[in-house]
Amino acid sequence: MLDQDLLDLGLRFHGHRCPAMPLGLRTALAAMNALGVEHAPDAQLVALIEIDSDHCATCWADGVQVATGCTLGKGNIRKLGYGKWGLTLIDKATSRAVRVVPKAAAMQKSKESDFMALRKSGTPASRVPPEVADPLVAMVSQAPDEQLLDVSPVFEYDWKDAPHTFATTTCPSCGEMVVERNMRVKDGQAVCLPCSGYAQ
Repeated sequence: MLDQDLLDLGLRFHGHRCPAMPLGLRTALAAMNALGVEHAPDAQLVALIEIDSDHCATCWADGVQVATGCTLGKGNIRKLGYGKWGLTLIDKATSRAVRVVPKAAAMQKSKESDFMALRKSGTPASRVPPEVADPLVAMVSQAPDEQLLDVSPVFEYDWKDAPHTFATTTCPSCGEMVVERNMRVKDGQAVCLPCSGYAQ
């Protein structure tokens, strides 16, 4: 069962009520429990999430970020692009990891709901009436882990961080700050990628 304060924090962060975000919270909490770790204030944990872009239930990833502390800004969450909802959570201090996946049967209930019918018809999630969204949020928040999630055994995962670079400069073309390794040479001058016109 989800702690109400954590659910409220997740909802404020995410911006609307839907079943996927609290399912991300539950997925992350199960992974953290299996590893015996807490929310990461720095980058002690790494979250490998299997979602892609532009498909249903990517809201799940916001729940993972809120619960674990693995965030885009810290650089300790990576999107693998499989179009799935698996989370591999890595504890860098112990080189241990676990993979947690929402059960397809649990996700199917949301897929067959009025909530998803409205979403498919083009209704923004924030415009779905509370009487439609709230029962799904409650179901995901209150169901036992064994009804919602498959949790792997803990396994070894030796994660290697790439070193952070602090080398930055100002692009002479646009005047904006840029990381030096992201500059490209155009007409004999190093400029930022957008000013260079190159794709990469």
